[in-house]
Amino acid sequence: MIPYSRQNIDKDDINAVVDVMKSDFLTQGPITPIFEENLKKYCNAKYAVATVNATSALHLACMSIGIGQGDIVWTSTISFVASANCAKYCGAEVDLVDIDPISYNMSIDALSKKLKSAKKKGKLPKAIIPVHLSGQSCNMAEIKKLSTEYGFKIIEDASHAFGGKYLDEPIGSCKYSDITVFSFHPVKIITSAEGGVCLTNDKTLYKKIYDLRSHGIVRNEAIVIKQNQGPWYYEQIDLGYNYRLNDLQAALGINQIKKVNSFVKERHKIAKTYDKLFEKNKNIVTPYQIKESYSSFHLYIIKTSNEGKYNRFNVFERLRSEGFYVNVHYIPIYHHPYYSASFDTKHFPNSEEYYSKAISLPIYPGLKEKQILKVVKTIEKGMNYQNLF
Repeated sequence: MIPYSRQNIDKDDINAVVDVMKSDFLTQGPITPIFEENLKKYCNAKYAVATVNATSALHLACMSIGIGQGDIVWTSTISFVASANCAKYCGAEVDLVDIDPISYNMSIDALSKKLKSAKKKGKLPKAIIPVHLSGQSCNMAEIKKLSTEYGFKIIEDASHAFGGKYLDEPIGSCKYSDITVFSFHPVKIITSAEGGVCLTNDKTLYKKIYDLRSHGIVRNEAIVIKQNQGPWYYEQIDLGYNYRLNDLQAALGINQIKKVNSFVKERHKIAKTYDKLFEKNKNIVTPYQIKESYSSFHLYIIKTSNEGKYNRFNVFERLRSEGFYVNVHYIPIYHHPYYSASFDTKHFPNSEEYYSKAISLPIYPGLKEKQILKVVKTIEKGMNYQNLF
C-alpha cells in the first residue's frame, strides 16, 4: 500500500531516540527545550512552546489570546476539524470563510466582504485562523492588513507548512500573525511521532502558553501568589492542561529538523514530475503555486473534471484498488454533523466545487518515479470493470 504521505525515519533518528531512552529523563528533561530552540531558530521566531500535537497547540493559542464565551472565531471551510474545534473548546462561536478557487486557501475577497458585513452587524471575530492548505501559505500580508482595520487576532494554522516560505520569510516567523502552529504528525513534513508547537514573537503570549501547557502550574518565585514555602513549592495559578511533549519525541524532532530542507526539496521534485505528466491532460487541474509562497508540498491535490473516466469517485476507487491510499483533504467543516446545522452550503460555492473534485495523491520523500508513473497511468486509464465485483 502506497499512502498519500508518510514519515521518513533513518538510523540517526532511531539513535537519537535510543540515546534519550538510556538517559535519566524520558520527559520534562533537557531535550524538549533544545527542540524548541531549534524550532524558533529555524523559523526565525522569538518563542516556541512544543506540545503533544497541533490540536493542543491550537487550543493553547486560542486560550492565550483570551478566546471565550461570547467570542467569535473564523477559519477556513477546507481544513481538518481541529482548526474550528480549538475555538469551540474555549466556548466560542465558529464561523467559516470560503476558499479561493485557485489556491484553495482562505479567500481574501470572501474574507473582506464577510468582515464588512460583520462590522455592520456588530459581530466581528476576535480571531481568524487562516489555514495553509497543503503547505502553501495564505495571503498573510492582506490578512494582516485586515486585522489592523478590523481588530482581530491571527493564529496561523500552518500544520501542513513547516519548511515553507512566504515572501522569502520562513512560515512560522509570525511576521504577519500573533501565533503560528505546526503539526509534527507522521504524515507531515517532519515528525516527532506526534507533536505540535506554538510559535510567537509576543512574550506575554509565550508565557501564557507555556504555563497553560503544564496544568497552569508555575514555580517561578516572581510569579507565585502565596508565600514561597520552600524549594519544592509550586502553585497552580490557572486551569491548564497536560499538553507537554516528551523528550523521546523531542529527540526525534531535533534530528528531523536537520533534514527538513532536503525533505521539502524532494517533495518539490515529485510535484514537478506530476505537473509534467499531467501537463496535457485537460481533465486534471494540478496545484497552483502563488508567486509569494514557497510551499512545503505536504499534499499534492488535483481536481478531476468529473467527466467520463475522470469521475472523481471512479478515479479514487481505481487508485485505491491499485494500492494507492489516496485521500480527500478535506471534507468541508460545515458538512460534518456537528457543524452542519449552523451553515448553508450555498454560502460556500468555491468549497463545494473543490470538494466535489479534489484528491490528494501520494507525495513524500522516498516515493519512486515508477510509483508516480503508475499513479498517473491509473488515473488516466478507463475503468477496470473487474473492480465492480
